[in-house]
Amino acid sequence: MILVDGTILNSEAIGKILPSLEKRICKTLQKPILSPLVVIEACHKLAETIEQGAYSDILNQLIAEAHISDEQINNVIRLFKRESLLYKLQVELGEDYIDMDLTPPFYIENPIHRRLMPLGVLFHIAAGNVDGLPAYSVIEGLLTGNINILKLPAVDKGFTVQLLSELIRIEPILAEYIYVFDTSSNDITGMQAMAQCADGIVVWGGDTAIEAVRKLATPNTKIIEWGHKISFAYVTEKGISDLALTGLAYHILNSKQLLCSSCQGIYIDTSEMSEGYDFSEKFIEILENVAIYYPEPNIGIEAQITLLLYNQELEAGPGDKKIYRGKRCSVIASKDQKLEVSFTYGNCWVKALPRKNIIEMLHQNKGYLQTVGLLCGSGEREMLSQVLCRAGATRITSGSEMSRMLCGENHDGEYPLKRYFKIVEY
Repeated sequence: MILVDGTILNSEAIGKILPSLEKRICKTLQKPILSPLVVIEACHKLAETIEQGAYSDILNQLIAEAHISDEQINNVIRLFKRESLLYKLQVELGEDYIDMDLTPPFYIENPIHRRLMPLGVLFHIAAGNVDGLPAYSVIEGLLTGNINILKLPAVDKGFTVQLLSELIRIEPILAEYIYVFDTSSNDITGMQAMAQCADGIVVWGGDTAIEAVRKLATPNTKIIEWGHKISFAYVTEKGISDLALTGLAYHILNSKQLLCSSCQGIYIDTSEMSEGYDFSEKFIEILENVAIYYPEPNIGIEAQITLLLYNQELEAGPGDKKIYRGKRCSVIASKDQKLEVSFTYGNCWVKALPRKNIIEMLHQNKGYLQTVGLLCGSGEREMLSQVLCRAGATRITSGSEMSRMLCGENHDGEYPLKRYFKIVEY
């Protein structure tokens, strides 16, 4: 499905739309800048509509197929509320972000009018690891007054089109600011046609996706990268408690370790791997007790994880690794300190990393680090947070809140709304 002028069309219609896309966009650019307040009110009404039961069939399907909890859905809905979006604007852009009328020192003959203006057109290339993310990326583009072209991820099953279509029904003005296409990433001609209309390309994905976009974009197009990141937990002796570890376990099972903010593994503040083994024995019991409350992965994923664990056992050198197996989960205790992704779905690693070696070990991953779930004593938190941030992390949380969704939070160390504006003077 595609969405053009507020109308849902069959995918085949894209051949007729793309040749006229530039002309359509230029017509919209001639109009006054879209007010963020119009967007906010439409989003608020949409959130209320969903809360009242609209799209319950689609939401129930997401809950059943993707095992998304009611809590996760409610968190997403809250991000669309009026108070959340107003707070987001204030935090990311400041109180008086529209006009910055300041007279420069030593230049008093002619006043300079300086302000933020939309880039113009954003081409969003969305990832499919978070349901609702493609729509929210478009919302951020609308808040900054941009026209938005969205390429859906292959796994999207129509929820994004339905959501944005409903937003347009609530506020018809938005129709000409939203274009949604389900074009395949392999359709180079179609992707180039969309990219050529854009002032900025917003790409969500890993290094391969970003490299492909760099080849796709023309030199005069801004590329706004939201690449894949890796997150982990860091645990000190004073931070070990059943309550804290249970919270971390719930996070691991709830996020399925599929998000950039998901805990892939756990570093222990020690240089003795024997302490890592003791921790692993304790944590696998907690992880297993939590795993029973979550559905089993489908048989294909379960088989793949079983093979990966078996392969780890075969390839590990003497004493290199210990694998602790639980029902629907596992912990791999490794002597190396390499930061790496896990096997996901309740399978994490544990490694020893004394605090004195944090920066030396993690700085090589700069640009890839995101969230650290810090489990420590209250007197250690400030110092360890500073060290982890200097190593490259952009967010420090408790173990249970690593994938929290709060309005106004930075995304990978930056505020996205600022990147969708340009500063003009006249």
